[in-house]
Amino acid sequence: MGQRRLRLGVAGLGRAFTLMLPTLGADPRIELVAACDPRAAARAQFARDFSAPVYESVEQLAADPSLDAIYVASPHQFHAEHTSIAASHGKHVLVEKPMALSMAECDDMIEACRAAGVHLIVGHCHSFDSPYLAARAIIDSGELGKVKMIQALNYTDFLYRPRRPEELDTDAGGGVVFSQAAHQVDVVRLLAGSRATHVRATMGAWDPARPTEGAYAAMLWFDDGVFASLVYSGFGHFDSDEWCGWTGEMGAPKEVDEYGGARRRLAAIESPQEEARLKAAATYGGPAYRAPAKPGADAAPFQHQHFGPIVVACERGDMRPMPDAVVVYGDAVRERRALAPPAVPRFEVIDELYAAVVHGTAPLHSGLWAKATLEICLALLESDREKRDVKLEHQVGRG
Repeated sequence: MGQRRLRLGVAGLGRAFTLMLPTLGADPRIELVAACDPRAAARAQFARDFSAPVYESVEQLAADPSLDAIYVASPHQFHAEHTSIAASHGKHVLVEKPMALSMAECDDMIEACRAAGVHLIVGHCHSFDSPYLAARAIIDSGELGKVKMIQALNYTDFLYRPRRPEELDTDAGGGVVFSQAAHQVDVVRLLAGSRATHVRATMGAWDPARPTEGAYAAMLWFDDGVFASLVYSGFGHFDSDEWCGWTGEMGAPKEVDEYGGARRRLAAIESPQEEARLKAAATYGGPAYRAPAKPGADAAPFQHQHFGPIVVACERGDMRPMPDAVVVYGDAVRERRALAPPAVPRFEVIDELYAAVVHGTAPLHSGLWAKATLEICLALLESDREKRDVKLEHQVGRG
């Protein structure tokens, strides 16, 4: 008997779905069977690509009896509502990060899924990536002793990629905290393992034309004495992928000669409306959409996805998770422990979703886990606003 396939519906065919499509289309455990999106062009392309029904609303999608689960890939501000609708129809939920925009929304989502008896998994987030899971396995083995300190850093052009107006409005879930710190905080929590206790942060909003936070620096403490520094800049100058062997966040080789490309393209746009249209055009169903290149014989090899340079300091050595290896710095020896390239990008998300829905295995990236990450993200903003440490009260550890 063949492996059971998980019948998945998609709520939202925008940027998040565009990035997950190489996974959902290639993993043999997934069958894409329906979708909804307000854009007619996106619905039409999904119907053509997958010979599947499409709907205009999440309510219609959730009522489809053929679905096992729904991937909620709608904009941030709709995650809570769409998760509750999916759960009310008995569908398991994979919801994009950030889980929601408030702690109350997280509570509503967790309760909706609990009451319906369905699993809630939050991802994709870079803490699913194999290099971080491999580093965590080394920590768990006890080889290097306990984690003592983590340094995470990422410099990108995030703020200068085409955006919808709400993506430049912090109150609407825009800026680097909701979209980018959600990754970095989650990775650091995975590696630290224990519960975070308090955080101190400062924000950078330096471009009046992009009126949201484009950078932050934070110190995060954990209840077993571990401490971590987190630094992010999306201002499009230094690119820290240079320190990751010029492998981009999605695992693909990066064109070094493209330096400054995001700023140049943005400078040619004359209005926020044109910018929003440009972003929509490049997403699934848009006139400029191009299916992503697949790993294969005719393409440069893909490595694992990542979220910038990270160093984990342990009692008896340091580690550096890289896109193709974990480098271990012991007392006398430096060793590069290679990772096999991924056959399917982000397969780790499907590992966790499939194990939960098909085998009933409790997911790590549950609603409670993601709520704890959102609490830290919100605390970053609060700490900057009030110029003080912020105590964390809703944290869970990895165990």
